[in-house]
This record gives sequence, C-alpha cells and structure tokens, in this order.
Amino acid sequence: MASLVTLFYVFFLFGGANALFRDADAGWHLRAGERMLASGTLPVTDPWSFSKPDASWLAWEWGSDVLTAAVHRAAGLSGVAAIYGLAIAASVWLWFRLTWVAGGNFLLACVLASPLLSTTNLHWLARPHIFGWLLLMLTSIWCERLPSRASVSNLAGAVALGAVWANVHGSFVLGPLFFVLYAAGVWLEPRIWPGGDAKPGVALKLGAAMATGTFLNPYGWSLHTHVLSYLSDSALLDRIGEFQSFNFHAEGSGQIIAALLIGIAGGIAALGTRNLGRFLVAMLFTATALRSARMLPVAALILLPLANGTITAALRNAEMAPGLRNAMNTFFAYGDRLRALDARCTGLAAIPLAALLLLGATRLPAGFPADQFPVKAAASVAGLPADARVFSSDKFGGYLIYRFAGERKVFFDGRSDFYGADFLKSYSRIVQVRPGWQKDFARWGFTHALLPVDYSLIPALKAEGWTEMHRDSTAVLLASPHKGPLA
Repeated sequence: MASLVTLFYVFFLFGGANALFRDADAGWHLRAGERMLASGTLPVTDPWSFSKPDASWLAWEWGSDVLTAAVHRAAGLSGVAAIYGLAIAASVWLWFRLTWVAGGNFLLACVLASPLLSTTNLHWLARPHIFGWLLLMLTSIWCERLPSRASVSNLAGAVALGAVWANVHGSFVLGPLFFVLYAAGVWLEPRIWPGGDAKPGVALKLGAAMATGTFLNPYGWSLHTHVLSYLSDSALLDRIGEFQSFNFHAEGSGQIIAALLIGIAGGIAALGTRNLGRFLVAMLFTATALRSARMLPVAALILLPLANGTITAALRNAEMAPGLRNAMNTFFAYGDRLRALDARCTGLAAIPLAALLLLGATRLPAGFPADQFPVKAAASVAGLPADARVFSSDKFGGYLIYRFAGERKVFFDGRSDFYGADFLKSYSRIVQVRPGWQKDFARWGFTHALLPVDYSLIPALKAEGWTEMHRDSTAVLLASPHKGPLA
C-alpha cells in the first residue's frame, strides 16, 4: 500500500510528469540511449559539443540510457516518467522489506515514512541513480540476511547483481563496500565483546563475487578507474551543486534533519545491541550525506530501516519502570499485530490499482518544465544557422541536446566528468563575470548566447554590443555583433 501511495504522490502531488525532468541530464541520457539503440554500439567519442569535438567519452550508465530510450521510443516522455515513478515506488517497497528484515516496528516504520519521502524527493529525477537505489536496497537486505555459507548460487547471484549494477549506474562501488562493512563488523564483534563465534568469511566472499561481477561491463577495469577518478577529483566535485553539502536552513529541511538524526541514533544504538555492521554503515552514510546532498536520499533509504530495527530491539530489551514497560509492550504488540496482518497480504490486489495509476500517469502531459528550461526560446534557436555557436549553461545545454536530438551542437552540458575541472573553472569565470571573463569567452567564437533571465552575464554582453533576439520569463537569446570571436 505504501508503494501505491508513493506512486500517487509522485505523479499527482509532486507533479512527476514534469518534476522528474527538472534536471537536464535526463535529456542527454535519453538521446545517448537512442544513439546506442540505433547503432547497436556504444559511443567512443562525444557526439554533442563543439567545445570538445570528437573527444573521448565513456557512456558509463549505458544500460539505464538504453532502457530509458526504449521506453521513450514506445511511449514518449510520459512513459519515461511512468518507469521512473514506478522505480521510486519500488524503492519504498524495498525500504519496508529492509525494515522487516532489520526487525523494525510497523508503527515506527509508518512514522519514519514521512522523513523518508521528504528526503528522497530531493533526488526524484528521471536519471539512472534511481536504479542504483534499488540495487543498493537489495544489497542491504542481503547483508542483513547473510546466508550461513557462500554457496555457488549465492556467489553467482552476487556476480550477477554486480554486473547489472556496473552497467546501469556508477554507484556500483557501494555494493562490495557494503559487504566489507558488514564483514568488518562481524570480525570486530568478538574482539570487542569476547566469547562470540563470528565468521566474516561469507560476507567477504559475497563482496568479492559482487566486485568481480562489476568487471563484466563493456569497458572492463577502465570503468572503475574512471568512476574512482571522478569521485576523487575534489577540484571537479567542488564545482558540482549536488556534491555540495545540503543547506539545512532551507525551507522544509526539518524532515531531512530528522532523518539524519534518527540514522545517527540508530548507529549509536547498534553499539548497544552489538551490531557493528550497522554501526559502520550508519557512520559511513551519515558522513557522506553531510558532505554531499546527493547522498541524503541514500542515507534515508538505508539508515532509517536499520535505525528502526536497532532502536526497536534496544527498547524491547531495555530496563524500564513497570508502567512504562507495559506501555512499551502494548505499543510493540500492536505493531506486531499490524505487521502480521500486513504479511498476509500478497500484494496481488494492489496490481490493478498500480496499473490504473500508471495508466493515469501516462495520460499526463510530460515534459521539461518551461519555467526552468528554454522551451519557448528553443523555437528561436531552431532558426539559427546550423554552424551557430551558442553559449549556454550546462542545464540549458542538456535540454538542447534533447530538444534537437543532438543535431545542434552545444557548448556545455551536465557531463561534468567529460568536461573536467579546468573547463568548469573557465565556465564559472564567464557566467560570474569575474576578471578575465572576456578572454575565456572570446576563445570559443560564440555567435549567440542563450541564458537564464537572471544571469549577470546578460548585461555584460549587452555592454559589449550583443543584442536580444528573444526574451521570455525563463531565457534570453542574444546575438553577437561580431562575425568572428568577441574582441
């Protein structure tokens, strides 16, 4: 039922038919997948920019791109929105599965669902990371239910999971790490609390099998070096918004703060219940979530169920005053009865409702929000000469790739790993009109500029003689007074 509520929320309250496309990366992911479907091969050079023509490019999320493109071919953007909405709902379903595996309480899970949705919707986007969420949740459930031995079927399953993950999203590095953290917790436990009979070998073997599976991708080990190089490039990540710390003063941040605090409390409680694996996971994901807003949804998906299970176990066994103990036992007993009732439901009755919701979702007009992207200005861009060099932001660039199916070259888009830190430094100097911006701008020979209406670069270009060709509430299109590069 929670998954159905989430599906309804995504499309009919959150506005998923448009809100899922508020990040322009969805545009180039889609067009990349279409190129791969049409050619039957992976790209080896960049097909879209005039700033780095024919430079080497690694499509490291090609599996997600192809899947999305196939859906787009069959059902357009509405179908793409439906697929990602369904994946988001599936992540909530797995969140509850992880809660039950971790020993969480039903009533507490219902309470925690609110901070979960408030935190994960920060990154509800039609992008491959949603599939990464699902695979991470499956790995978490597996780690919580480690088998007694690493059988051939278990090892094969770990290899398969790693292979799928490596071909759909770069977060595959978290899978083997998860097993290592649980193995470390099992190994440390009898050393901190002597007398145990812990054997971390199963977790290590499964982690090694998953790591082996990640090499089953078209790029081999080059994928791993690329992802690790990207994630360790602080000069680059410092210039990417989603890798910056979240603004905890922002409106509505209370639920997000609550999610983190509960995750931390669960990690601390894990020490009391002698579950060092959960403690290590809680510390890692809390640290990464504080450092990067992109990790906040991941932390909520993983840490809230584990915290529920750990806190529930701690409260069940804690010594309390008789009155409080009776109240606590009543609370847990009621939650247990609800959980037992929920367990009897097969979920088959929800299938027709889910189908109706998805059908309704595909009837909603889907597209990139006109208040965030140059949807109106694109008509004026279409009338420019084929060899026009249009300066635009990375967000606008990703939309233009989608709008013109890659036929009109762009200056910049959201593939930060492709453009690199030096390029982003130059771009930032231009859009912030910092000293030396004219020199950076002139080297590209721009003939036009398509910019958000609030960019300070607009008056700076007008002072250089650039003129407006189009203006609406979202974007301004300017034309250069020069036939060649800006002097």
